[in-house]
Amino acid sequence: MLMKKITMLIVFILVTMSGHLAAQSVTGIWKTIDDETGKAKSHIKIYKQDGKLRGKIVKVLDNEPDAPCDECPEEGKFKSRGDPMKGLHIIKGLEKDDGEWEADNGIMDPENGKVYDCKVWLDEENQDQLNVRGYIGFFYRTQNWQRVR
Repeated sequence: MLMKKITMLIVFILVTMSGHLAAQSVTGIWKTIDDETGKAKSHIKIYKQDGKLRGKIVKVLDNEPDAPCDECPEEGKFKSRGDPMKGLHIIKGLEKDDGEWEADNGIMDPENGKVYDCKVWLDEENQDQLNVRGYIGFFYRTQNWQRVR
């Protein structure tokens, strides 16, 4: 009887731990926060395709979802001028390197159409926070996106 209880306890711990480990992925739905207002702006779905990380807007919280991206680039990797905000790809081509995902010209800011080098990684202390850094050379800005459950 004691052995059966110990086995059940071990199974319970393993199941609990496997759920926790699965939550430690950068893939999923993430809520973006406006740097200036502190208000939620959108939900971004981050997923892997062909071994690379991509991200697209799946929900617009602060604007009309069908509003066109007037500032988006007209050519290049993020060619999407005039496309609706909902469904817009803003992260493309990130590859994993030492626990972080990064790429040159990997993220596009639909507010101004600028494309930046990008690096994303999970916060060490809070696995429900994704650090998203856009940068040019030594100049960068890091946003903290929150996992949507």
